Amino acid sequence: MPTRRALITAAALLPSLRAPADARTILAATPISRMDLPWWKRRFEEKQAELRARPPRLVFYGDSITQNWERSGPPEWQNFAPIWRAFYGDRDALNLGFTGDTTASLLWRVEHGEAEGIAPKAAVILIGANNLGRLHWSAEDTLAGIDAIISELRRRLPRTQLVLLSVLPSGRGAWAEATRAAINAGLAARYREGVPGVTYLDVTGIFLRDGRIDTGAYLDPRLTPPEPALHPDARAAARMAAAIEPTLARLLGDREHRMPGA
Repeated sequence: MPTRRALITAAALLPSLRAPADARTILAATPISRMDLPWWKRRFEEKQAELRARPPRLVFYGDSITQNWERSGPPEWQNFAPIWRAFYGDRDALNLGFTGDTTASLLWRVEHGEAEGIAPKAAVILIGANNLGRLHWSAEDTLAGIDAIISELRRRLPRTQLVLLSVLPSGRGAWAEATRAAINAGLAARYREGVPGVTYLDVTGIFLRDGRIDTGAYLDPRLTPPEPALHPDARAAARMAAAIEPTLARLLGDREHRMPGA
């Protein structure tokens, strides 16, 4: 993962201009490749081939929370595949989730082929969790990164309806939760209304119980050794899919999908 860089003044980039002393590069809003990682490079190339072979009607952009839709059980708590099939199997959907990606790496992917030669009716974006890990990027910087992604997608996919999801709660400590709340407040202020082509949905409540994070909705505490809650388990992912379904069905112009027997 990238580390913090020294502040770069605008004057260094444009010597002819006089820049304020606090001008800096916001890494969260700067395209950063991870092509030096063999697995990431391989997945990127495989997804590029899928995009060219089967133009999607629905795209999911994100990190490991999105990539986990490709996981199959047993155990039941990580059996995501049946849920994906129920909600998205007949919608020509493509999963563009990459484990460990920050806003910076998703922005790089958008600028390097993941929004080229396609015209999906809708795209779901869930990103920002990894900004709050060891990088400790601020709420302000993360918002700038998400804004840059939305701006690029709107420019490159002008006919695509964007569904922007809130950053999910996690069990990574007080700073991460306070920053997440600030990010989501900023997203609501920017996108809840008045931005053509963008629908913001706050799904935080799915992952809370009595106002606190419901660790039972995550797969990480079940791992050996257990880890802080970060990734929804299959059951919570199904609830999240159901929560965004009315909006998604409306934007796609099809019926509302649900799990068999629901």
